[in-house]
Amino acid sequence: MFCDQCGAHLLGGASRCARCGKPVLGLIELRRSRVREHIRLLGILWTAYSALYVVAGVVVLIVAQTIFGGAFHIHNGPSPEVTVWLRPLLTCVGWLILAIAATGFFTGWGLLQREDWARTFALVAGFVALLRIPLGTALGIYTLWVLLPSQSDDEYKAMAQAA
Repeated sequence: MFCDQCGAHLLGGASRCARCGKPVLGLIELRRSRVREHIRLLGILWTAYSALYVVAGVVVLIVAQTIFGGAFHIHNGPSPEVTVWLRPLLTCVGWLILAIAATGFFTGWGLLQREDWARTFALVAGFVALLRIPLGTALGIYTLWVLLPSQSDDEYKAMAQAA
C-alpha cells in the first residue's frame, strides 16, 4: 500500500506515513491485477479464434462431401481411386478442426464465466495453440502471459469465488 499524499510505501498496520506524517486513511493500491484487466478480452479472443476454426471446418466438410463425394460430375475431376480415400480423410480433418473449435469455445466461455477450471483449461489450450502459427501462437503467448504466473492463480481464484 502507498500513501496518497507523497506516494511512500506504507508498512502494514502503520497509522501514519513515515515520510510525510499524514494519517493513514486514504490508501491507494498501485499494483494492478493483470488477470482482472485481461480475462474478458482473453475469453473474447478465444471465442473469436474458435469461430475462424468453425468456418474452416465447415469449408473442409463441404469440400469433402461435394467435390470428392460425387455431388458434381466434373469432366476433369479426381479419379475414383483418389476419392475413395480422400473423402474420408477430409471428413476426418473437418471434424478434427471442429473439435478444436469446440475446445476454444469451451475455453472462452469458461474464462468469461470465471469458472474455477477455466484457468487450467486455458493454459493447456494456450500451450497447444502455440503450435498453430501465426494466430494460435499469438493467442497462446497472450494466454500464457496473462494466466501462467503464480500470482495469476491467486487472482483468478479470487475472481472465480466472487463470481
